[in-house]
Amino acid sequence: MSGASVIVTNPPKAATKDVDALSGYGTATVSEALGRTGSFGLGLRPIQQDVRIAGTAVTVRCWPGDNLMIHAAVEQCGEGDILVVTTTSPCTDGLFGELFATALKVRGVRGVVIDAGIRDTSELRASGFPGWSAAVSPQGSVKATGGSVNVPVAIGGQVIRPGDAIVADDDGVVVVPRERASVAVAACEAREAKEAAARSAFQQGQLGLDRYGLRETLVRLGVQYQSYEEYTADGTRP
Repeated sequence: MSGASVIVTNPPKAATKDVDALSGYGTATVSEALGRTGSFGLGLRPIQQDVRIAGTAVTVRCWPGDNLMIHAAVEQCGEGDILVVTTTSPCTDGLFGELFATALKVRGVRGVVIDAGIRDTSELRASGFPGWSAAVSPQGSVKATGGSVNVPVAIGGQVIRPGDAIVADDDGVVVVPRERASVAVAACEAREAKEAAARSAFQQGQLGLDRYGLRETLVRLGVQYQSYEEYTADGTRP
């Protein structure tokens, strides 16, 4: 990743039909379907509840306490995008707020994911513009330092490229590489079908131990069943 300040225009994007299909699945399903990959981890939390979105990433790299490049990124955003913002070093200042959301909604942007602070959370919820952030803070910012738009950025150990698919919900945020979006949709469909069958079996009383063959796993690991009397027979256990 170059350290130069640059605004990249018209990067390739995941296909809209695949991104829209991914919006029907939770982040847990998407991550599991792709081999437990893509999660941004625990650092970002939603400012709202019961909202799930999917879109294509417009990435922004700012200096801490400076949101100049978010202003530059708005121009690069379009229908179906999600703004993904990082800073060059840790920052909890409120770099994103209601005025940005107003400008982005006009352009068809579906939400913001920011590894920094967000503010005006009540107004954002009222307007229906969802956000996921590392912090909530009223602290303002300056507009003084160059950064980059539509370059690869990293959040929570994940590299996000412009045009990658982003899925976000109450559980967190997941990235799907743009060239794997169609594969992810197929994998999610298969996982959903598998889980539906398991759900039906559990509703009929079957145990996961039996459905997934886990009793054999317990034996292999040396896990033993003991009655309470056997477990406490030596007098050292309550």
